[in-house]
Amino acid sequence: MPQTCAMAIHENLLGGPPPTHLPDDPGPRELLAGGTSAADVAAKYPTSSLAWARLADEAFERGSVVESYAYARTGYHRGLDALRRNGWKGHGPVPWEHEPNRGFLRALHALARAAQAIGEKEEYERCSQFLKDSSPEAAEVLG
Repeated sequence: MPQTCAMAIHENLLGGPPPTHLPDDPGPRELLAGGTSAADVAAKYPTSSLAWARLADEAFERGSVVESYAYARTGYHRGLDALRRNGWKGHGPVPWEHEPNRGFLRALHALARAAQAIGEKEEYERCSQFLKDSSPEAAEVLG
């Protein structure tokens, strides 16, 4: 079945857009798993939401909340760019179970967390809801 037909069937059955599955980019994931610093991975792969999300997590853990916010915002926007390049129209599922989506979802979570920590209530609520709408599983896993 051609992809456009399968997408149309999915949209009609569920009443919404099909899930977006980002293409796999194993380079950043493998470097991070191998112990390469998140800063070095982000420098080598600046479009990697995963690297930026990891930088955001590290900054948050050491109490550098504004730095975490900046890293998370970068990862979030890199992820939005990737989603749009892959057919996402501004809403719809971004499944957690598809590993290449996790960098974006982690950056979105990190952005919500940092926004809450600096008292940016509207941004926290918007990002938290966006995460739940994109992937209820990611919202649960990332807490």
